Amino acid sequence: MQGASSFWESLVIQWRVVRALLMREIITRYGRHNIGFFWLFVEPTIFCCGVMEIRVLFHESVKGGLPMAAFAITGYSTVLLWRNCGNHCSGSITPNLSLLYHHNVRVIDVLASRIILELAGCAMSFMMLMIVFGATGIIKPPEDWILLMAGYLLMAWFAGALAIWVCAMTELSEVFERIWHPITYFMLPISGLAFMVDWLPQKYQKLAMAVPMVNGVEMIRDGYFGKVVRCHYSALYLVCWSLGLTLTGLTLLKIFARTVEPQ
Repeated sequence: MQGASSFWESLVIQWRVVRALLMREIITRYGRHNIGFFWLFVEPTIFCCGVMEIRVLFHESVKGGLPMAAFAITGYSTVLLWRNCGNHCSGSITPNLSLLYHHNVRVIDVLASRIILELAGCAMSFMMLMIVFGATGIIKPPEDWILLMAGYLLMAWFAGALAIWVCAMTELSEVFERIWHPITYFMLPISGLAFMVDWLPQKYQKLAMAVPMVNGVEMIRDGYFGKVVRCHYSALYLVCWSLGLTLTGLTLLKIFARTVEPQ
């Protein structure tokens, strides 16, 4: 009982630390002026709507007669997850080394606050787009909300795991920090945001599914479009990638934490 009580107290303390860091991150990034905190989900919403509007102007529908608005939302919302998490966590520890002077603040706490902030912003943006566009008739309601949300949660886990790995790699290697952003641009066209696996020649379908993000996007679109489209994905494959990135990322982060000296 004493061990369980001590563990619970430690957990409460760490949550208070993460919550304080989270509020600090929000104020530092968005400030107290204008709409402040609301930029957390307004910013990704504007990005997604802007891209969607450009595509709608040139194409009324995509291959297979799928509505462009729904296709864009289910694609770009997932891109925002892994890209924003990775970019905002890249090299995020070194500028905040002074926070580690506080006894209860650890490297993982600083990183966790950023990951939670990015995931919360992208999730609120996605839900707001789905609800508002659905209520106005621009898009239809999803065929299977449970499958759609399961796919989104798996993508959120993947994005958080990728962020941990990227943070550790960028802190351990200055070269990786410089090449990470260009890597994300190369990952965009193969992430599944602008195509369905079923549209590809059969010999390329398995190659496309080797990209973990593709499986998440296909799962989300399966939940949204239902039987209208044929989706190819493996939830287990995405789970294995997420678990692998989480374990390797935490291991590398622990190695980095041993060399950290607060400034």
